Amino acid sequence: MTHTCYKHCRLANTIIFLLLPDSYAVSSKIEPFYKGGKVQISKDEKHIFCTCGSRVNVLEISTGKIVHSVEHDDQEDITSFALSCDDELLVTASRALLLKQWDWRQAQCTRSWRAIHTVPVASMTFDSTSTLLATGGCDGTIKIWDVVKQYCTHNLKGSSGVVHLVQFHPDISRLQLFSSSLDCGIRLWDLRSSQCVCVLQSHYSTVTSLCFSPDGGTMVSSGRDKICTVWDLKTQKAKRTVPVYEAVEGVVLLPENQDFSQIGVKSKDLHFITAGSKGVLRVWEASTARCVYTQTLASTLTPVSGEEVEERDDDPRSLTHLLHLPTSSRLAAVTAEHNIMLYQLPGLTTQQQFVGYSDEVLDVKFLGKGDSHIVVATNSCQLKVFELLTNSCQILYGHTDTVLSLDVFKKGSLFASCAKDRSVRVWQMDSNSGQVSCVAQGCSHANAVGSITCSRMKASFIVSGSQDCTVKVWDLPADLSTAGAEIHQLTARATEKAHDKDVNSVAVSPNDKLLASGSQDRTAKLWSLAGEGNVGLLGVFRGHRRGVWAVCFSPVDQVLATSSADGTTKLWSLQDFSCLKTFEGHDASVLKVIFVSRGTQLLTSGSDGLVKLWTIKTNECVKTLDAHQDKVWGLHASRKDDKMATGSADSNITVWVDVTEVELAEEQAKQEDQILKQQELSNLLHEKKYLKALGLAILLDQPHTVLTVIKGILSYESIPLSLSNPSLSFIFSPSLLRYCVVWNTNARNCQDAQAVLQVLLTHLPPEELLQYQGARAHLEGLIPYTERHMQRIGNLLQASMFLNYMWQKMRVAGAPSSMGQDEEMDTTPLAKPFFMIDKEKGKDSGEEKRDTGNDSDSGQDEDPKCPAEEEEEDNDDEVSVTKKASTTNARLENGESTKTNGNRRSENEESSEEEDMEEDDQTKAMRRLPVSSAPQCQTLAS
Repeated sequence: MTHTCYKHCRLANTIIFLLLPDSYAVSSKIEPFYKGGKVQISKDEKHIFCTCGSRVNVLEISTGKIVHSVEHDDQEDITSFALSCDDELLVTASRALLLKQWDWRQAQCTRSWRAIHTVPVASMTFDSTSTLLATGGCDGTIKIWDVVKQYCTHNLKGSSGVVHLVQFHPDISRLQLFSSSLDCGIRLWDLRSSQCVCVLQSHYSTVTSLCFSPDGGTMVSSGRDKICTVWDLKTQKAKRTVPVYEAVEGVVLLPENQDFSQIGVKSKDLHFITAGSKGVLRVWEASTARCVYTQTLASTLTPVSGEEVEERDDDPRSLTHLLHLPTSSRLAAVTAEHNIMLYQLPGLTTQQQFVGYSDEVLDVKFLGKGDSHIVVATNSCQLKVFELLTNSCQILYGHTDTVLSLDVFKKGSLFASCAKDRSVRVWQMDSNSGQVSCVAQGCSHANAVGSITCSRMKASFIVSGSQDCTVKVWDLPADLSTAGAEIHQLTARATEKAHDKDVNSVAVSPNDKLLASGSQDRTAKLWSLAGEGNVGLLGVFRGHRRGVWAVCFSPVDQVLATSSADGTTKLWSLQDFSCLKTFEGHDASVLKVIFVSRGTQLLTSGSDGLVKLWTIKTNECVKTLDAHQDKVWGLHASRKDDKMATGSADSNITVWVDVTEVELAEEQAKQEDQILKQQELSNLLHEKKYLKALGLAILLDQPHTVLTVIKGILSYESIPLSLSNPSLSFIFSPSLLRYCVVWNTNARNCQDAQAVLQVLLTHLPPEELLQYQGARAHLEGLIPYTERHMQRIGNLLQASMFLNYMWQKMRVAGAPSSMGQDEEMDTTPLAKPFFMIDKEKGKDSGEEKRDTGNDSDSGQDEDPKCPAEEEEEDNDDEVSVTKKASTTNARLENGESTKTNGNRRSENEESSEEEDMEEDDQTKAMRRLPVSSAPQCQTLAS
């Protein structure tokens, strides 16, 4: 965790500690899930399936969140998909000419096969039994697949161009398939004979959808030639052509035996609903070709300068799909801007709206009571108000060009917007229903309005900054309610040419008396709002090397914060207009800056996609948040400072929550747990309960303690170190393998490392061992040191065998004289040493009296095989006490000689690596040899 800052203040003799935020976590995310293409709703009406590039996203209708997503491995765009009628199978087709069958609930591909089409698949559908799958290709052919028996049953040829529509007759006993291609005809295929029975000719443009009556005898087709045709499938003739005066993208038959009088249905004749380029749903009576109901939009475009708004073919409100949800009696419509709207029958009231793709997010603000909503300005003329709990969205129409900036009044139910259409608008949210409506608008700027700010103390005025280099102050009426009234028209109270270039940002001080503006001319200016009818300049802030993107007043101090395209954020004094602090850390332009934590911290967002949290007192960046891939234009904090929202050009909107207290509590709990476990480990080691201690030491990541425990286990013969023992099988982890690599580099610990490795390699299959992270690198690091240890052990074994050979051939005092020199070598280790070294005795040989071993020390420089030495050893017992006393000095010299030889022997062992293995069992016999044998070995070797 990063450094946590505390601020304390004394209030009424009580010290209050304020924990400053230093960590944010993603609470929720609104991301694009639909970028055009096919949309399908599951039969249980709980999920919406839609394409988004190389993915098919599954949206849960109740929560508005993506619950499943399937994606092709080759990252190729999905051209079409189909969900079976039983909601079990999902089949997708990509540009790579692959068909894939998915278990979409598990996001797993269960089967894939090559499509026989030579070009991508443009359309596909399942029959009512979920057995047959029809695919229409861009090559003019239609393939029928049996997804159960997994083979192609039909190859239907004859269509001209792209087959963009395929649909089975709902009565599967007829085995009929309808298709349409670029020739604008509707082909009827008989699957029994694989022949085209007839071509229904009526449309002169693309046929967009088909729907069938419940009895299967009537079909309605819609096209972009602005007509709908009612067909009699028995006679295969057109019964009625209905002109609808708009390009129709979807048609749905109204169910029979239901009351739809609210939408103009007064007879039991056939009625259908169309969705098209005008963006409204209309109800038509088939027998009379008459429109009986036209949907009224929630809000209409209001011309800002008096001119009429002409109908456009590329109207963003135009509808591209229309789907029927029979169980819940709802309709789903998809707009050209990738919004999905759910309407409730019979009144066609809007129930839910989902935004599939927002394009660039230019601004975002919290809204509503308790910050339950956010309002978003995207690269479009509509505003979107999201409910954070369900992701359901209200789409606000009013502006006629891209909305650039937003600001919210203090209470949170009133906000203002400005756009490229040179207008400003004020919107109000109903506290009960949550519906938002436009209550006021004004237009007098000569160019696009790029920034707007609201009064802070009460909703009395707004200030706008424009690309015409001016700043305008707009007074708001005292009563903004529009119940039964028209939208209030605003007039500018004051207009001031503020800068030499575009005004990028404006901000009002907390007391509503000061105004700050930032411009592309690299300056920020302070203005007085106290005077009536005018704006007075108080000072200029100079110091940025590039244009100023944002300005913000501190809520507690007389300080102004500015962010610039030069990558810096500066704090300025309002008294003398001097720069107090400069914050550097972004690699690109800093687009937004706001104060948080009661003015003690700053939040900044930049073109590098990063959001940074700064502590003003220390000039330190305490947290960097990376959740966006493009410019972060929108940044806003909630009124309680416990949440913030960011919006980026990558079309993602992220809501962050302050988790500082949570992380601090988790860290304290973790430390307490560590202390308890450490104490438990100490107790286990004291009680020599090595098995439990081993698992706990690995859990605590203490390699030295693990090594100590393993040494204890190896020395404790009643506890075998084997993973076949159930009591030890739980302790193996990648950490243990990592420890072994380190231990194996040291000759003192290599034997313990090799023992653990032997267990692991014996009881774990290689496949399982290689699954651990870094296992390959660890094993490669073990090989060279293991080879070196084996070579050293081999040399020690050879040396010990040579010593054993010499020792067998030596003539020892008290041995029978019949022991010949030609006896064969006994390679068995010595069961019991003849002599034991007393190290303390070797060091203090001059202080202690010597017994029978003195004569062997005095003769250490002689050859043990010569006859003279044997005679001396035979006559050793006859030496008198007087002679021993007279030779004390000689014996002292011999003792020094022995000590010198011992030192020389130690130096020889230190120069080699044999000293590291003095603890090994294989060298115990060598350690038990008397010191005087070393020169004898040298004599024999010579």
